[in-house]
Amino acid sequence: MPTATYADTAVPVDDEGFFTDPGRWSEPMAEQIAHEQGITELTDRHWTVIRFMREQYAAKGTGPTVRVLGKTSGVSVKELYQLFPKGPAKTAAKIAGIPKPRGCI
Repeated sequence: MPTATYADTAVPVDDEGFFTDPGRWSEPMAEQIAHEQGITELTDRHWTVIRFMREQYAAKGTGPTVRVLGKTSGVSVKELYQLFPKGPAKTAAKIAGIPKPRGCI
């Protein structure tokens, strides 16, 4: 299984770089992952989405889709695409250290 190193910690990831063990994630890792995704700074709005993604994963076993994210996170779909231009659900999941949400290609 592949690994990635964030915040000086090696973590198991899948072939696309998503965490396979979300319990290994920490907030300092998010900054580095965000930089790799082309996001130079994580704002409070980014963190709102990242924490929501982790809460949803913990509750349901998968991250929310963009549509659900836009309706339930308190961040509009338009703003989600501004915060995570390469695809909100997929990018936010990667930064949040959870597996790729079902339905993401």
